[in-house]
Amino acid sequence: MQVSDANNVKIYNLSAGKSLPEWLSERKRRALLKKDVDLRRRIQLIQDFDMPGLSSCVRVSRDGDYILSTGIYKPRVKCFDVNNLSQKFERCFDSEAITFEILSDDYSKLVFLQCDRYIEFHVAHGRLHRLRIPKFGRDMKYHYPSAELYVVGVSPEIYRLNLERGQFMSPLTSEASVINKCTINPYHHLVVCGTQEGWVEAWDPRSKEIVGKLDCAFSCVNENKRLEQFPSITSLQFDGASHLGVGTSTGQILLYDIRSSKPYLVKDHMEETAIKDIDFSNKQNLVFSMSKSILKIWDKNTAKQYTSIEASTEFNNLCIVPDTGLLFIANENTKIQTYYIPSVGPAPKWAGFLDSLTEELEESNVENVYDDYKFVTKQELEGLGLEHLIGTNLLRAYMHGYFMDVRLYRKAKSVADPFAFEEYRKRKIRETIEKNRENIVQVDKLPKVNKELALKLMENNPKDKKKKDMQTNLLSDNRFKDLFTNADFEIDKNTDEYRLLNPVLSKLDKSKQKELKQMTLEQVQDDELEGKNSSDEESSDESDDQNDESSDDDMVWTKEVKKQHKLIKREHKMQERMEEQEMEMEYEDKTSKQRELIELRPGEEFSEADKRKKKLREAPLGERLNTDDANVKFIGSIGNRELTFATKRRNTYRTSELKNKKHREERRALVRSTKGINFKKNRNFS
Repeated sequence: MQVSDANNVKIYNLSAGKSLPEWLSERKRRALLKKDVDLRRRIQLIQDFDMPGLSSCVRVSRDGDYILSTGIYKPRVKCFDVNNLSQKFERCFDSEAITFEILSDDYSKLVFLQCDRYIEFHVAHGRLHRLRIPKFGRDMKYHYPSAELYVVGVSPEIYRLNLERGQFMSPLTSEASVINKCTINPYHHLVVCGTQEGWVEAWDPRSKEIVGKLDCAFSCVNENKRLEQFPSITSLQFDGASHLGVGTSTGQILLYDIRSSKPYLVKDHMEETAIKDIDFSNKQNLVFSMSKSILKIWDKNTAKQYTSIEASTEFNNLCIVPDTGLLFIANENTKIQTYYIPSVGPAPKWAGFLDSLTEELEESNVENVYDDYKFVTKQELEGLGLEHLIGTNLLRAYMHGYFMDVRLYRKAKSVADPFAFEEYRKRKIRETIEKNRENIVQVDKLPKVNKELALKLMENNPKDKKKKDMQTNLLSDNRFKDLFTNADFEIDKNTDEYRLLNPVLSKLDKSKQKELKQMTLEQVQDDELEGKNSSDEESSDESDDQNDESSDDDMVWTKEVKKQHKLIKREHKMQERMEEQEMEMEYEDKTSKQRELIELRPGEEFSEADKRKKKLREAPLGERLNTDDANVKFIGSIGNRELTFATKRRNTYRTSELKNKKHREERRALVRSTKGINFKKNRNFS
């Protein structure tokens, strides 16, 4: 069973879950049920409530004791007994059944409209009779007062088959070319037909004449919407004696009062797919409208959305158990979908256990959809070496990161850091040993994490009991236990923030440093006796001592902050210069081979010219002046000389161009492709 919470309305999918194949033996089925937890926890409301290929139509008998369904392949009908929650019988056809009607209160009298123009009559023991109609049929309804079967299809004629006489009566001739749907009002027995041209025609079965017409296509066009296809009628359903629901092929539902020619409410699915079924719930004033991709439940007075059920496969037919919240949906899948909505109505008597089951589930926590997924940032992806998966189906972009399957994350984590489990195991062993020590002996000992902070807190503890009670001790408070045990909370003294705040917050005297060294030496001796490695702790202590060597008691903290600020600024500038030099060197290495030209003198080979050029570059200035290549001019008659040369300046334009190029490459790596996204066509609402 699967629980969804669309629009804060609980919907229970009773057909979700794994199913066992039919060819398995009972022994193998029992073995699978023992192994698989999901199979044991599944709910089978009705046993074998499925079809071999797909289901096309579902009906509930008038007495509520039987559920019948048609499907393929082979074409067949199945009858289920709700009192035993199992299948009663199964029969096969020669051709696929389009729709069927239950003529009696139970399953004993059935009529099926098939796709090859045949109508089959079935009774309790099997097929009774089979006859053919002139044109292909699309819908069929039974008129109880006159015992006539009305059949509509690919013709303007409405065929009337009188079951009492056993013969066809004169048909009703419509002005339409094709009639898609028909329905009969149970109160005044008005026969209503929906045509291909978007008209709804009402016929009086007593006078055999048309008594009214509704132009539904015109009402759809007036809804400020451009339609890509003509709005023909695809579904009809009465709500009481005077209200009619009409569904069109363009995804619109029109609610009429049959005393008016204009609809009092129009609801659009915004999908432009045909409405296959419409039904009503009078207790909650709700309308059920179903297309092939979604079932929408909404208020029939305000058209406000109540909830919805999205289709995993295409929906074919809707059947609601009367006066309950249980509904069945025939679809393009083997299982007939079963949904239970407690807010719409209670469970039927034969499934009363659903109410208690749903109440228990509401009290317990429902599993989150994201339990099987791990959220990772782009930096974590780069650390795992999975940045090449960006834009694929394995990663789902969300906010500043991505969702990925937790199994893939664990595999990548084990490959990137193979010794993570060993470190985790050692850390857990140390934690358990320390807990046992605390229970045996209480010794004032420095923690392994944030030793300076712990020493400062130990020295600042007041001796007076009243003051000690007033001041909370972080070392003994369990809320701040991880601050001195978990390495993730260790203070990093190499960051810029700590270097700026260090002169104000944390400065140890020479006496404190001596005490810290003595206490750490004692701990090292204890750890060596236990066989622990303390090289990491000693290295961290040495780095801490080096950071505090330049402390001076007489220096004002403001000067120290300014000094640290200047040093940080200078380091950042040096780092930027180093990066620019590296970029320039890379650029020169790439372009030097292409741009360097060597002049060849007459009678000189290329290798000799290359050696001469290299030797000239490495020669001092005096030797360069003596060569013929030096640019020296004589000025005047006295013998003055002028030497012209160009100094190598820093090419700021080149560095900025390289920075922009690097920035563009980073942006190109971050941009997600739009491949696989379907954009709907823009529609002009006029």
